[in-house]
Amino acid sequence: MRLIDWQLAFEAQLLSENCAANRGFTDTLLGGPTLNVDTGLAIYHNAYLSRLQEVLRHDFGAIRYWLGDEEFAALSQAYIRRYPSQHYSLRWLGERFAAFILEYLVADQSAPLAELAQLEWAFTLAFDAPAGEPLSLDHMAQLAPEDWPGLRVSLVPSVHYLACRFNTVNIWRAHKDESDFPGSQALDPAQVCLVWRHQNLCHYRSLEPAEAHALTGMITTGWNFSELCIELAVTYGEGAPLQAATWLKQWIQDGLLERRAS
Repeated sequence: MRLIDWQLAFEAQLLSENCAANRGFTDTLLGGPTLNVDTGLAIYHNAYLSRLQEVLRHDFGAIRYWLGDEEFAALSQAYIRRYPSQHYSLRWLGERFAAFILEYLVADQSAPLAELAQLEWAFTLAFDAPAGEPLSLDHMAQLAPEDWPGLRVSLVPSVHYLACRFNTVNIWRAHKDESDFPGSQALDPAQVCLVWRHQNLCHYRSLEPAEAHALTGMITTGWNFSELCIELAVTYGEGAPLQAATWLKQWIQDGLLERRAS
C-alpha cells in the first residue's frame, strides 16, 4: 500500500461513524503485546471525535449551557460528521456551526440557537483579528477644525455588528455569570450588539436604536461628521453636533473606529 493510500485509509477510519476498520487497512498494521489493532484504532477514532467536540464546547459554551451536555454532544457530533475539519488549525472548526444549526434543527429551535452561535463565533473572530489603526482621543485633538466636517470613519477589523432578534445577549451573559437560564424571547425591534477587541481584550456592547442608526450611517452609508450632524438634527435640533460628538468620542474610547480615507 502506498503511503498516500495508507494515509487516506487512516483518515477514513477517523471520520467514519463507527470505529470498525476496513480489513484491508488493518492488515497493514501490527498490534502490540497489550493492545491489538482493532482496539488501538477504536481509541484513535474516539479520541479524534472527543478532541473536536472539546474545541466546540470551548468555542460555544453558551450553546452547551442552553442545551445541556447530552444534547450538545449529539449536536456537535452531527456537525463534525457533516462538516469535518478542513483546516490545519482547529481555530476554524466552528466556522459553519451557526449555519449547520439552521440546517439541522426545525426553525423554531434553530433561529435563536443559531443567533447565539453567531454571537459566540464573533468573539472567536474578534480575538485574533488584525488590530487595524484605531483612532484615539489624542488623534482627534490633533485634527484641524477645518477637517472635522469631512471626517469619515470605518470599523477596525475586529468589530462584528450583530442585529439580534432574540434576547441572545442576556442568554450569553447568564452563561458567563453561571446564573439560571433566562429563557429565549423574541425582540421587537432587534437589538444591535457590537463585539470587538481593544487593548488585547474582547468587549461587547448593545446599542440603543438611535446610536445604532448613527453608527450604521457613518460605517455603511458613509456619512462624514457633517452629514451625521445633519441627520441627527431631525431628532436633536441644535443639540445634534453635541450628540454626534458625544457618540463619536464614545466609539473612539471603545476602540471601534479608524479613519477612512476621503
